[in-house]
Amino acid sequence: MNLCHLILKHCFEFRVSEFEFLLMINVSNIKKLRETTGGGFADCKRALEEAKNDLKKAAELLKTWGIEKSAKKAERETRQGIVESYIHANGRIGVLLTLLCETDFVARNEEFKKLAHELCLQIASMNPKTIKELNEQIYIRDGKMKMEDIVKMAIGKIGENIKVGEFVRMEI
Repeated sequence: MNLCHLILKHCFEFRVSEFEFLLMINVSNIKKLRETTGGGFADCKRALEEAKNDLKKAAELLKTWGIEKSAKKAERETRQGIVESYIHANGRIGVLLTLLCETDFVARNEEFKKLAHELCLQIASMNPKTIKELNEQIYIRDGKMKMEDIVKMAIGKIGENIKVGEFVRMEI
């Protein structure tokens, strides 16, 4: 054990293994987690610390935290948003969707626009009749998640309440 470890052990009451663990949560692991989840720097760092540097467990923590955050925002009023459209490659299926949020700032956010596009793809593919039915559907890109979870995760990530306003799917 070198002098630095002894000083840290005695002065700051760290055990050597705890200190070495803190050093392992480095910027590259935080960057990897941010790239896979889209979470913020501080949230990713905290998740890695709680998950003892396990990227998979940290991603699950971020997902859980996002869903918990969304529950707190569910009653906020949504008066802003965007209209998103999608025309399938064969030109025979189209979707028009309104996605609502709290501020026009979020309505211009790329993550919000990406969510609107994913919702349109889901509607084109699975043909739900109501918003409730859409929310209950399994996400076409991840069979472990419902669409409701995708929206809740976006709420947690973006920080505002988000709701599907209405949609229409047309097919020839």
